[in-house]
Amino acid sequence: MTDLSPEIHLHTPTILVIDDEARIRDACVIVLSEKGFDVAAAPDGEQGLRMIKEKHYDIVLVDLMMPTISGFDVVAEVRSHHPDTVVIVITGYATLEHSIEAMKKGAFDFIPKPFTPDQLRAVVDKSLRYTMALQDITDSRSRLRVMVNRLTEGVMTTDAKKLIVQANPAFLHMLGYHGEEVVGQHVTALINDVKLLEIIDQALVMPANTFAEITHEMRLDHNGEEKYFSARCTPFRGRLNENIGTITVLHDITALKKMDQMKSDFVSMVSHEIRSPMNSLLMQLKIILDGLAGDVTAKQQEILQRASKKILNLNNLVSELLDLSRIESGLISHEKEHVDMTALLADQQVFHSPYAREKDITINLSCPEDLPPILANRQNMEEIFANLITNAIKYSPNCGSIAIRTMVESDYLKTEVSDTGFGISPEDLEKIFIRFYRVKDAKTREIHGTGLGLAIVKSIVESHHGNISVASEIGKGTTFTVWLPLSESS
Repeated sequence: MTDLSPEIHLHTPTILVIDDEARIRDACVIVLSEKGFDVAAAPDGEQGLRMIKEKHYDIVLVDLMMPTISGFDVVAEVRSHHPDTVVIVITGYATLEHSIEAMKKGAFDFIPKPFTPDQLRAVVDKSLRYTMALQDITDSRSRLRVMVNRLTEGVMTTDAKKLIVQANPAFLHMLGYHGEEVVGQHVTALINDVKLLEIIDQALVMPANTFAEITHEMRLDHNGEEKYFSARCTPFRGRLNENIGTITVLHDITALKKMDQMKSDFVSMVSHEIRSPMNSLLMQLKIILDGLAGDVTAKQQEILQRASKKILNLNNLVSELLDLSRIESGLISHEKEHVDMTALLADQQVFHSPYAREKDITINLSCPEDLPPILANRQNMEEIFANLITNAIKYSPNCGSIAIRTMVESDYLKTEVSDTGFGISPEDLEKIFIRFYRVKDAKTREIHGTGLGLAIVKSIVESHHGNISVASEIGKGTTFTVWLPLSESS
């Protein structure tokens, strides 16, 4: 057994021996003092309790059978007013059942009379190990609580019944809460954001074999000022890997949102300022190319056509920047109607066929006759599939083919746009929907584009509560799949 001497403690352990037998009392003092403990003694319960009121003791050894105030009364008093003090009861052979009863009332251990010095040292060492472990837990909790309370991020923990265990000042401030103490209350006493309550529920029922962070962005009114917060919620796991609660962290992203809005506003302003002179320049170039300003030589016509193409590319970039700015500002059109997707896709096939024929690419369309309409913004739908079909033509070699297939799956309209193009590597697939990202290799380096088209498509699809995915194989082609709900409820 490990010998726990006072040197391993930050302070010398204090022990009080309460026994009406002087022989037992003195023997305990001598044995424990030899180990370097700070030992005091009291001849009865009354004096022992007075000494406990005047000084803190780590361990109290008390005889159960004493006149006036019994050991049971001492145990009850110590446990009531000094819960961190460990009580060991000393009992005679005939009162063994009493010591067991005392342990039920809060005593940590007992030692029967007569006992040897080694037995006394063993029971005290055991008690010290317990007090050290208890102190370590208390200190760790205290340090953790101070750290959490000092964080600038909001932190809230709950138990499995969604009762609040802790909510730091930052969390309360972010939610604008100034009420009474929230610890022990249900989370609904503090939170009224429906989505945030939902992710706490999701964290609580997360399967034991998975561990994921559930995120949510929320907007709150703070004394008339809009505030934006990023919320992250994860489950707490117990010893058996069961969910025993949750931790929710709030981060104030208001400043980031404002900066993002300023950037969008700036892009929108600059784009508008550039667009007008570019359109004017294109008109002037067309007048020259049409010979309305005089004869144009073949060499001059070639140079002017290249200039017109560059200006058109720049004009497309401005248009896409304006689209992106509109989407980020929440100004994307939400005026919806019942759209016949068979007719819309047929129009797109006809519109893009001349461009495809320039590369000997065929566009095939396959739609069921009984395809139901979807509730969507028509202009947005045209933009989605115009972008996907244009990309399929641009990134396919001559003599290729494009297939557009649409069908109903569950409550969604599923549309695939497949090509026999160059394909996309797995590394590029992960980034394909990131703004301004473009696949650049030997085959695609000369293809002009902004890297904004697919980002815009994804934003429009998600604004319609849909989803888009991509699958590709190098040298064989790429398939973009768009799921759009057939109704608002879907």
